[in-house]
Amino acid sequence: MTGELSPIDKAKYVAAKTAADLVEDGMRVGLGTGSTAAWLVRCLGEMVREDGLEIRGVPTSTRTAELAREVGIEVISLDEARWLDLTIDGADEFDPELNLIKGGGGALLQEKIVATASDQMVVIADAAKEVSSLGHFPLPVEVVPFGWQTTQALLEETLISMDVMGRQSSLRMSGQRPFITDEGNYIIDLYLGRIGNPRQMALVLNQMPGVVENGLFIDICDKVIIGYGDGRVETRDINEGTVETDRLDFVEDDNLFSDLGD
Repeated sequence: MTGELSPIDKAKYVAAKTAADLVEDGMRVGLGTGSTAAWLVRCLGEMVREDGLEIRGVPTSTRTAELAREVGIEVISLDEARWLDLTIDGADEFDPELNLIKGGGGALLQEKIVATASDQMVVIADAAKEVSSLGHFPLPVEVVPFGWQTTQALLEETLISMDVMGRQSSLRMSGQRPFITDEGNYIIDLYLGRIGNPRQMALVLNQMPGVVENGLFIDICDKVIIGYGDGRVETRDINEGTVETDRLDFVEDDNLFSDLGD
């Protein structure tokens, strides 16, 4: 029940619900990964079941695909869709220019591929994800397993010449073993504190042998929808230069909230 939700979950819910209202019949929609994106998938599933919404979803991870099928959304691959009308996803951080850090859940590669294959990318987030400059959240870098320690050493060496506050890195683990992405790769998290030039950082990282992709999403997000624990919602459109505010009333709904795992 919404009455039992924490303020942070209420914030995620109102952002997700507002974004779900952007989805129209017949759309091919990229479905993001993470706790906020899970709220979106639940909201869309309810619209499919209760309102007859007809959409096809392209998930950005295995766990999102499983949830989408569970709530009744038709799931297709990006190859089947070819191009998407809209992608809605969360973010670990966003700055005033709507540049993002993503990949806290480990799905950054598929998330970036799907987002860039869309007419529009909308980010849903709670207010805590907004920062003046990126880098507070560790920057994920997806790397091939072969020679990952060499790649990590090259990453740390490269950071010496970059405008960052910190230069530590670590291999992401899952228990006693390295975390494995859906594409079978490893993730090295960079603890930078502040990234002075995110655009330069993204370009430099992706030129390094062994690096598959990085978690900086530059000039990809078109709109961010920010939720607050009291039901307020703020929508910022980087292309239109507009900021809109609204408030969502909470309505208890067993179908939507009963068994959400995120």
